[in-house]
Amino acid sequence: MQVDTAQISLLGNREENQDRVAVVSKAGATLLIVIDGMGGHAGGAEAARLCVEVISNEFNQVELPVFDPQGFMHRAIGHAHTELVALGNKISVEARPRATCAICLVQDGYAYWGHVGDSRIHHLRNEVVVERSRDHSHVEVLLQEGLITEDEVSTHPMRNFVECCLGGDSALPAMTITRYKRLLPDDVLLACSDGFWSGLTEAEMASITAAKGPLAPQLSALGAQAVKATSPHSDNTSAAALRFIGQA
Repeated sequence: MQVDTAQISLLGNREENQDRVAVVSKAGATLLIVIDGMGGHAGGAEAARLCVEVISNEFNQVELPVFDPQGFMHRAIGHAHTELVALGNKISVEARPRATCAICLVQDGYAYWGHVGDSRIHHLRNEVVVERSRDHSHVEVLLQEGLITEDEVSTHPMRNFVECCLGGDSALPAMTITRYKRLLPDDVLLACSDGFWSGLTEAEMASITAAKGPLAPQLSALGAQAVKATSPHSDNTSAAALRFIGQA
């Protein structure tokens, strides 16, 4: 399997970057990981670091090709949640570290993804968004009910309120995990934090499929564009991307 990957994590206008990103590849499979430490809670950066470490370790230990991709993602996200809960058990509930996450597994020409909260995965093809994950948020509910438009999501006063996250309570959070998605050459998978997607239209994100050359500078340009669009109040802005070139 031939792919091109890239990742970015920008500070934006914040004092600390509480996002963490990883692209992990081995034996014909690649895992994109984006974790957004929740800024309203103590230890957001540590929460994000721990989640990336746990999920990366799960991937490095699994036999490839992954026999049960959905089960793998449920296990990896669940393990990250459990470790994050343990990290926060010695402090007050209000101060416990929390995070949202988006992960995407690509193997054998197929993509599988899972997420918790409002970190997203976009499947891009021919300059359009084929599909995106649906946030676990009140604003997403309003969108699905037709009460607001897609363009209003990023500016809605409740846009930062998520209904579930990693960490905090011991019960496993709601996870959305997809079935397989068949990839075509030049498709792009984009996992990103809310700081990234809130500063870009879907058309702007999908434009990356039209660009030629390495993915890294194209992703960096989109990140800079997102920060500029939301300045002077830009959030940490992070993304991991994969362009599917084809089967070897």
